[in-house]
Amino acid sequence: MRILAVAIICLSSFSLLFAQESPNPSSKQLRTLAAGSITDNAYRNPELGINYKILLGWVDRTDQSTGESDSSNGQVLLAVFEHPPEVKGEGINSAVIIAAENLSAYPGVKTAADYFDPLNEATTSQGFKVVNEPYATNVGTKSLVRSDFSKEIGKLTMYQSSLVMLSKGYAISFTFICSSEDEVEHLISQLSFTAPPAKH
Repeated sequence: MRILAVAIICLSSFSLLFAQESPNPSSKQLRTLAAGSITDNAYRNPELGINYKILLGWVDRTDQSTGESDSSNGQVLLAVFEHPPEVKGEGINSAVIIAAENLSAYPGVKTAADYFDPLNEATTSQGFKVVNEPYATNVGTKSLVRSDFSKEIGKLTMYQSSLVMLSKGYAISFTFICSSEDEVEHLISQLSFTAPPAKH
């Protein structure tokens, strides 16, 4: 849960954003996923069929998020923030994190719903409460599993929703962190999927 735990703490401790544990030597070394790219304020990953429209003015910190981690075990595909996370502010700095983790590190995970056992543990360990237990949801024609969380920070409430799918031996997580439930829904609405290219 190295990558995922990072997404949860990213707003309060960006300097530790992707400090990784040593890779599990027993993890099956899968082919590294294509990182995707940002063009015209949109992230696209044709290999996974992921498209994400980044809100105007948001800052990309994906390169700083990857660090020196072993990308065959897990990698951050996108990390964008409403404001530069290194600049301290009074409100909630909204963020979108798309990450991939090698399923060989989680032998009990056979479905996207299974992945929420370690995800919920990592999230609640950071002070979040589960608002909605994992449930099936669709983004366009794509089926994913979603769970929602919240955390009180002084007079503010931080909302987090995580969506998960399994693909190519990885758990692909989409984490949205905001100051309101409506904003979470707005950020999720920027996510879409296309069919990955056919194998020849």
